[in-house]
Amino acid sequence: MPITVGVKALVAAAEKAIKTLSLDEANALLTDDNTVFVDIRDIRELHREGKIAGAIHAPRGMLEFWVDPDSPYHREVFAQDKTYVLYCASAWRSALAAQALQHMGMDNVCHIAGGFTAWKAADLAIEPVAAKAP
Repeated sequence: MPITVGVKALVAAAEKAIKTLSLDEANALLTDDNTVFVDIRDIRELHREGKIAGAIHAPRGMLEFWVDPDSPYHREVFAQDKTYVLYCASAWRSALAAQALQHMGMDNVCHIAGGFTAWKAADLAIEPVAAKAP
């Protein structure tokens, strides 16, 4: 059965509903204590490329579970009165994730235009992520 809505249409719809930060806007928030940068990429992407300096990692597949206080997987970092800046490699997953969190009732969420790829290309602050020993 063919799909009726493709991923590009889903991302475009999400981008109309969420706040998107430019690289300059996001970089200005990097040292703001009321802002949490959230890397939603796969852990292998973090090991390979690093992450935005100071960002936390919340895998895309677990994000909603970590945010929901009624979930057995809830993480306290998401229960704070802060702004959450999501990002992925190219801002597609983060657009969908930000929209999902808005649907859950979070109004303090946004994402970065161009994602980590654009951040890295702009030579902004990145830190390595070491793989854990097995």
